[in-house]
Amino acid sequence: MADGLLAGVGLRSQAMIPQPERTGWAVEEEPAPLEKGLFQDEDSCSDCSNHDKPADCKASEVREFTAEFLEKVLEPSGWRAVWHTNVFEVLVEVTDVDFAALKAAVRLADPYLCESQVSSFTLECMNELLNLKEHRLPLQELWVVFDDSGVFDQTALAIEHVRFFYQNIWRSWDEEEEDEYDYFVRCVEPRLRLHYDILEDRVPSGLIVDYRNLLSQCEESYRTFLNLRSSLSNCNSDSEQENISMVEGLKLYSEIEQLKQKLKLIENPLLRYVFGYQKNSNIQAKGIRPNGQKVMHVVSSTMMTGLLRSLLRDRLCQEPCKEETEIQFHSDPLSAINACYEGDTVIVCPGHYMVHGTFAIADSIELEGYGLPDDIVIEKRGKGDTFVDCTGVDIKISGIKFIQHDAVEGILIIHRGKTTLENCVLQCETTGVTVRTSAEFLMKNSDLYGAKGAGIEIYPGSKCTLSDNEIHHCKEGILIKDFLDEHYDIPKISMVNNVIHNNEGYGVVLVKPTIFSDLQENVQDEIEENRALKIPTSEEAGTAERVDLEELIQCATGKMELYARSSLSEQVEGNCEIVNELVAASTQKGQMKKKRLSELGIIQADDNLMSQEMFVSIVGNQFKWNGKGSFGTFLF
Repeated sequence: MADGLLAGVGLRSQAMIPQPERTGWAVEEEPAPLEKGLFQDEDSCSDCSNHDKPADCKASEVREFTAEFLEKVLEPSGWRAVWHTNVFEVLVEVTDVDFAALKAAVRLADPYLCESQVSSFTLECMNELLNLKEHRLPLQELWVVFDDSGVFDQTALAIEHVRFFYQNIWRSWDEEEEDEYDYFVRCVEPRLRLHYDILEDRVPSGLIVDYRNLLSQCEESYRTFLNLRSSLSNCNSDSEQENISMVEGLKLYSEIEQLKQKLKLIENPLLRYVFGYQKNSNIQAKGIRPNGQKVMHVVSSTMMTGLLRSLLRDRLCQEPCKEETEIQFHSDPLSAINACYEGDTVIVCPGHYMVHGTFAIADSIELEGYGLPDDIVIEKRGKGDTFVDCTGVDIKISGIKFIQHDAVEGILIIHRGKTTLENCVLQCETTGVTVRTSAEFLMKNSDLYGAKGAGIEIYPGSKCTLSDNEIHHCKEGILIKDFLDEHYDIPKISMVNNVIHNNEGYGVVLVKPTIFSDLQENVQDEIEENRALKIPTSEEAGTAERVDLEELIQCATGKMELYARSSLSEQVEGNCEIVNELVAASTQKGQMKKKRLSELGIIQADDNLMSQEMFVSIVGNQFKWNGKGSFGTFLF
């Protein structure tokens, strides 16, 4: 701990001084003392059963709690510190501590040591400045100097805790919020969690920027509001200016409340996730560039003459008669994508690119690698961001390898529109590709592996076409979300000549509710009612069920032209197994729809089980060495 406090700021001639930029390190290494010190009463500290349970307080009592905490652990005098500001750093000696005011009485150390960005801070100037401050400085502006005896270690740590709290947790308006005994739970815990989530890269970078901007806006508006309120309190006349000021004050108050609500949304872990998802999915497309031109964006960390000649020959000047095209050069792919408008093309040259942030693609663009995927690698840093987030009408990505590490979100999410992925490699970390409702995804000749969840998640109402791909070494190969709810549309799925192998669970898994297992019982109940309560034997019921299922499978196989021969290979059997189960699920949805229509008095219902064209084709896929088999179901 002492070594950390000794990181120098510049004054090293007689003392080793802590680095101000690392003020939060002590809390980061040892968060428990902050919680136990500032928000735990004396009785709970002596009671082993309540040792880890923080005592809560009102926001108005925080300063008192802090003073009591410091009074127990802080040396009242005899220690040296660096008084650190944005302009200078000077060595001082502490002669007394005013715990209630969270200030220390100081004097300049002998000899005088000062470092400044300007040369005007002489000994006389500094003494004059201290006189103006009555030689009392906030504890937050003091960094304790290391002492070999270790006597002041707890003093240094305690001040670090206070500094961390008031810089990262406390808000100037907290005392005017609800003054109840829940300040720790209501404010400290969510803000502390957000702080560490940011440190651990678990919050999208864009959301971090938004949060800090909102915080700055709220602080500025609150200061303006306080000044306005103070001016009104000093004015006794019922003047027109006072009335105008009151109106401005009401507007400011409303603005501050809105800003605070937005801050709370981001501070809440669950709402933060939803807010971040909505932010990414609602990115607005730029549309066509104002001048109507399309731009070719070339990405390369370094541009050599040979590479430029190759680009001109193969990509940039393929059609001599074509009208002039503007070319923009970028050193990283993220800046190129952010500069795109509708119809632009991004060409990524060979190289290994490290990116922080999300590829938020809202316009119809083409992102293509110039070379083989293994030579064009885009690697993602930052746990909180989605890697590639697509909302454009027609997006094409080809010839690139994407690598993701320690992620919270998936590697590629298609919210809406159509995204085509061709000849790419996806090295995943959480889920691989997510195809959301109403989105369309076409993936061909690509390699996807490493997902801790499903390689591909297919949502109801989406369209997914997979051709000649490898999906392997994931927890599940492909996961089809439940589509049996009456509000969901059946997805359209095409799987042709894919190799799905070495996944921990199933090659393909269907999520469905437990009521699906009662399908045949429900069907039999309807038959019984129609037959005037005639109760058939279990053998008759089983025969009827088999006939119905055989007819459904025959219909499906005839429509989709599946290869159903007497001696089916393991791969073809896997295709048939998927079709059989999905057709049965579609059957249940059709029956549920028919029953609802009947209850509404609508006699005619669509009995064509394949009328919604769920499957275009499921042909020629190979399922090898999947832990639980080619196909399975997950009941919830």
